[in-house]
Amino acid sequence: MRWLFWETSPRRVDLERDSDYVLARVLEFGTMREVRWAIRHYGRDRLLEFFRQTCHPEISERTRAFWRVALNAEDETWATRSAFRQDSSAYWVR
Repeated sequence: MRWLFWETSPRRVDLERDSDYVLARVLEFGTMREVRWAIRHYGRDRLLEFFRQTCHPEISERTRAFWRVALNAEDETWATRSAFRQDSSAYWVR
């Protein structure tokens, strides 16, 4: 899974301390192999906690929608992006 952590040395990633970072990368960019590993390693409850408490900027709305269905959580309240993450006044972003 080294390819998922392109900006750091994988040896520096602590699976527990950096779980939000790991989950964001795996759930957004990982293959089925990595996703299965994350589910085995962290468990369904930790995935739900990740989405309930964290609106990680790397997680797309499409990925969030998929996991709402996959985790049978369509009626749950999940964390939302901060207003500054939803829109940018920077001219080059448009």
